Amino acid sequence: MAAEAQHDPVTVVVVDDHPVVRAGLRALIGATDDLVVVGEAHDLPSAESVVASTTPQVVLMDLNLGAGADGVTVTRRLLASADPPRILVLTTYGTESDILAALEAGATGYLLKDAPAAELFTAIRAASRGTAALSEPVAATLVRRAAQREPSLTDREIEVLRLLARGLGNRDLARELRVSEATVKSHLSHIYDKLGVDTRAGAVATAIERRIIRAE
Repeated sequence: MAAEAQHDPVTVVVVDDHPVVRAGLRALIGATDDLVVVGEAHDLPSAESVVASTTPQVVLMDLNLGAGADGVTVTRRLLASADPPRILVLTTYGTESDILAALEAGATGYLLKDAPAAELFTAIRAASRGTAALSEPVAATLVRRAAQREPSLTDREIEVLRLLARGLGNRDLARELRVSEATVKSHLSHIYDKLGVDTRAGAVATAIERRIIRAE
């Protein structure tokens, strides 16, 4: 009987600003027979450098990379390269806005860090083939969004909600967004209508409950 063909392992780069997390993922993935970590990075410059030198098939991307560019920005930059890898987001953030931003930037999949190891391995293999892989809570969030009958919030309205969650008043909102206070009031009116609330606190609470924004 002819021996089965041996396939090269799927090559992976881990992008995370926590050394312990990177080391843990390297050890975890290294225990498999068909996946191998070929590099690590902690920010945009190091990610671009290591991806260029190793040309991995899959990049595991955290969304929060500290003070520099976030994971969505890094995803866009890596996917704009001549030989882009597949991007599989691996993060603690599961809000609707985070998920949509990552997928719109071109991420192939989105996992939460509490996913079982077997789910992570399956997602990496799927991503290497260009197949979408989503954690169950992430998929549920997208299904819930698709099923919602009320109008979806715009990117600008989500940005206003994030600032509201930080406690900014109308004047500060206008300054931050570089618009007039009248425009801020218009955004707030639309947000209230779409969320079915009539106060700033209600808007923030509802947005957090629906996982549209993160709790500050």
